[in-house]
Amino acid sequence: IGNNNLLMAYVHIAHDCVVGNNCVFANNSTLAGHVIVGDFVVLGGMTACLQFIHIGSHVITAGGSMVNKDIPPFVKAANLPISFAGINSLGLQRRGFPMERINTIKDIYRILYQSSHTVSNAVEIIKEQYGHTDEAKQVLGFIGSANTGIMKGFTSMRRN
Repeated sequence: IGNNNLLMAYVHIAHDCVVGNNCVFANNSTLAGHVIVGDFVVLGGMTACLQFIHIGSHVITAGGSMVNKDIPPFVKAANLPISFAGINSLGLQRRGFPMERINTIKDIYRILYQSSHTVSNAVEIIKEQYGHTDEAKQVLGFIGSANTGIMKGFTSMRRN
């Protein structure tokens, strides 16, 4: 467990987990075994992460989330199943990211999650258009090393 983290009441971090620096785990957040969490991650209350999940840096999850897929860096994740809910622009602004970098991150995730491309096609487009940027290198490196697959794009919850 890294430095300067806030673990609120009833947080559980299981065996063989790695937690970065400057994270906030709200009440009842739970990590199963072998979970890797990057820096500046905020887990909403009652977020549960299955084993072997990776969560990228600068991620925020909605309360009550069930994390069963890897979550790439810089995003907001919510819903059931866990899915893309935008980028964590407010968190990035608070950490001093310039608007140019934030806009690059938005463009990268627009290609990945808000287009009709498959993940492999989106990766190629991102490499072609933004591959020279640090943000793209982080996102593409994360996707390339995802063990459980990455979360899906936004899905609306259906009630029958």
